[in-house]
Amino acid sequence: MNYSTEQASNALRSYLKAFVTFTDEEWSALRSKMTVLSLPKKHVFVRLGEVSQTVGFVLEGALRQYYITPENDGRTTYFFFEGALVGGYLSFVAKKPSLVAIEAMESAQILTFPYSALESLYDRYPAWERFGRKIAEYLVLGLEERLVEHLMYSPEERYERLLASHRTKILERVPQQYIASYLGITPVSLSRIRARL
Repeated sequence: MNYSTEQASNALRSYLKAFVTFTDEEWSALRSKMTVLSLPKKHVFVRLGEVSQTVGFVLEGALRQYYITPENDGRTTYFFFEGALVGGYLSFVAKKPSLVAIEAMESAQILTFPYSALESLYDRYPAWERFGRKIAEYLVLGLEERLVEHLMYSPEERYERLLASHRTKILERVPQQYIASYLGITPVSLSRIRARL
């Protein structure tokens, strides 16, 4: 489906109600900065080593976030599907080159806007500042959960937790090599775990 900016904007506004409700005035202050971007498969949305400047909202498609190890391996750290905000958050905030890349695993439609536009709204509207705080809290919770998983559980336990979680899109739509990378194991190890289970 090709989304109009209006359809995409409405989808984002509906999603953001989970964090904060905006008045029409507050919403229109960002609405004028939004555009819909079509990404082909393998297209990079956030480039490793570049300062990230664009926030996205996934309308359709799937993306993965990864970093490159000193051995030149790509290690997957997160997946983004429909209804997710996407961007190089640490790069935005620190205004430093991104330590991760985000690329499309399948063709995607993303509603985008500049992070600088969002930053300027923090100073003008308390609702947008509240949104910024809620997003930061949400990201910290997610990072802590991932850290705990990797420190406290074996690879097999991590896979079992993935199977039992609400993250079914990962199992349904992500290639096995990226799931293995996400779990911190090799594809061969994942195959063995799956065979045992």
